[in-house]
Amino acid sequence: MPHPNLEPAIPNAVEPWRQNLRGEQDALLRGPRADWWWTGLAPASCPGLQADGSLTALPQPNLATCTRESVLAAFDNCWTLTEALFAGLQGEEAFFRPPYHHLRHPMLFYYCHPAALYINKLRVAGLIDNPLNPYFERIFETGVDEMRWDDMSKNEMLWPSFGEAHSYRQQVYTTVRQLIETHPDLADGHAPITQSHPLWALFMGFDHERIHLETSSVLIRELPLELVGRPAAWPALHPSAQTGASAAFPPRAGQDYPQTRLLDIPASQVRIGKPANWPSFGWDNEYGERRASVQGFQVDNQLVSNGAFLEFIQSGGYLEQQWWSEAGWEWRGFRNSKWPCFWVPEGPAGLHQYRLRTLFETIAMPWNWPAEVNAHEAAAFCAWRSARDGVPCRLPTEAEHHALRDAAWADTDPPFHVDGATLGQESGWNSQLAHGSPWPVDAGRPSLAGAHDVFGNLWQWHGDDFNPLPGSKVHPLYDDFSTPCYDGQHQMILGGSWISCGDEAGVWARFHFRPHFYQHAGFRVVQAAHDGGVVKLNAADAGRQVYEDEKMVDDYMLLHHGEPQTQMPWPGGPQRTTAFPQRCADWLLDGAKSWSTGTARALDIGCAVGGSSFELARGYGEVLGVDLSRAFIDAANVLQKDGTRPFFRRDEGDLGQTITARIDPSIARSRVSFRQADACSLPAELVDFDAVLMANLLCRLPSPKSLLGRLGGERGLVKVGGLLALFSPYSWLAQFTPKEAWLGGFEQDGQPVKSSDALKAYLQDEGFVLLREEEVPLVIREHARKYQFIVTHGMLWQRAR
Repeated sequence: MPHPNLEPAIPNAVEPWRQNLRGEQDALLRGPRADWWWTGLAPASCPGLQADGSLTALPQPNLATCTRESVLAAFDNCWTLTEALFAGLQGEEAFFRPPYHHLRHPMLFYYCHPAALYINKLRVAGLIDNPLNPYFERIFETGVDEMRWDDMSKNEMLWPSFGEAHSYRQQVYTTVRQLIETHPDLADGHAPITQSHPLWALFMGFDHERIHLETSSVLIRELPLELVGRPAAWPALHPSAQTGASAAFPPRAGQDYPQTRLLDIPASQVRIGKPANWPSFGWDNEYGERRASVQGFQVDNQLVSNGAFLEFIQSGGYLEQQWWSEAGWEWRGFRNSKWPCFWVPEGPAGLHQYRLRTLFETIAMPWNWPAEVNAHEAAAFCAWRSARDGVPCRLPTEAEHHALRDAAWADTDPPFHVDGATLGQESGWNSQLAHGSPWPVDAGRPSLAGAHDVFGNLWQWHGDDFNPLPGSKVHPLYDDFSTPCYDGQHQMILGGSWISCGDEAGVWARFHFRPHFYQHAGFRVVQAAHDGGVVKLNAADAGRQVYEDEKMVDDYMLLHHGEPQTQMPWPGGPQRTTAFPQRCADWLLDGAKSWSTGTARALDIGCAVGGSSFELARGYGEVLGVDLSRAFIDAANVLQKDGTRPFFRRDEGDLGQTITARIDPSIARSRVSFRQADACSLPAELVDFDAVLMANLLCRLPSPKSLLGRLGGERGLVKVGGLLALFSPYSWLAQFTPKEAWLGGFEQDGQPVKSSDALKAYLQDEGFVLLREEEVPLVIREHARKYQFIVTHGMLWQRAR
């Protein structure tokens, strides 16, 4: 019986991804893989080989003492592990079918994405001079961070064939291996490799690929069973797995799954943050330092098991709104979820008898394994257990996770020293591919505090928003790795999972996902009347969240759709500053006439509530407006559908007037569509627009260069001959953009760096020609007696090459 949670979220009749099924390699991609499959070392000759023919993961290289041979071994180990995992995909369709939720790219993207990142980062670091395939290094560069569960990519892109992707991986392997074999700073006796060394980019590639072992494995787990098969070189399921008959039912606490025991954790002081001189690669969010005072609390000695989670399901937990947050209940209703995603029902609805989908098969439900859920489900369980037990229950905090750790782990970081198989045997951590699955919640060696699986088995959801540690800085090689996710919309996960390798398996790892996302993640429950020092990012901390506020929507409705006499009613005020979005759009409309450019398609990045997008429809046949703010996009969609939308104009305090915005009837609203998207990570299918508008956007991005890098080159946003209108007041604030990512507004080598000069130099290097430049004033009304007067720098560019 198909799992309701895994049913397609869009009609099967609409499947544009099938254009990628060419039939050329389908037969080759079935069954065990022959020698041609391996673009690096075959498993039989790969470091990490075990006696049963499977691979385990090697530890991270020690950057103070690593040899050239040990670096090659680490590279080969992860490269071959990636290909061992993908050897489980059966047939061409497995590489191109999107996941059931349509929120992520197909598997072909993840087959090439780690390889493309190697090349891009090695180029940025100056370790190689030229791209291998500019087209591939653009389309495989950036993944998808879906805004919400209903933010569906339609997967309409025509991807390269599998044969082309395979050839590209061969090229990348040869390039990276040659770098390792020849770089002088990997010779015997080399100095420690630190964050400022160009070779940091190489080790960044190692750990980036390790991250995507996890990402790809979850997506493989979401594919139909007929498209996957267990590869010979992949680690076997933990021996507790039963692949045959059904599990005992109903499961009994204390027999089929262990009963939970509460631990009393005393008050303590903890330090969070990876030492800057620790000799392994680390991601930017791990550095810095926070010291926290942890109040005493009680916590489950083990992760919540499948058996314990079944109690929540049987009690009607998925049917009662009272246990769920507002967003969690919306997600549950949208997905019609009635049990965790990877549970497969057996028998009639309501019987609550299940099997478990693993990566490559279904097995009898292991009631003693940890429940794999998203953060919405974990929080709902805690709310339900609070009512059941009569005491406040919640997810732990990051500080409390540190309080569960053995002090010695901070001095040793066990996964840094041994491979996964040894880690499982000697330390009792199910991590770094000690096994090919979770193990029972009481199988691991407990910490001195008595807690099982503080590290390993499954990632653990925590109550904190993903947040930067004081003193942390973005790394110039990857300035948008963490900062776009300091937004109050990404939730902390800690501890790593059975498949976490390298840095993510270690004690310094701090990671995150949106709360609706499935990873190899579970949770444990804390009982306490206090909040544990939870870190939540408010609107000021999470800069981009300020644009979800209802008042902000009203202010932008007035800016974009208010009458000029309402935007600036005072005769003594700047009268020529109103209708700013429309004036920005006019630069492109006038430019298309003056320079005879195309008018088929326009893209409005940072469209807010759509004033400029609708204006562009006066001259462009198709206009797409994108914005990160869900509230803005919702408002723009109402205007697109109805042509009107009310908003509140504030005059004084709570006083004001409700006004109805109206789109000019002469504008064909059918030409305009809106989509929520992150300007720093725009969908790969957005290419070749005749006109692109970016109005007052750059200085509100966590990584301006991520967007600027998409404008030109292979599969650029702007087609050759197309126009780019760019407006910015250069209001750089660390709240929105880390200082390390500012384009200007600082001194370098004693000289001032101006944003306008930096932009001009960058765009000229990218093949753009400046056509027009002006100072463009605007006014933003706050209330009847207070207005912001801003002068933005406007530039109109044409892409020449």
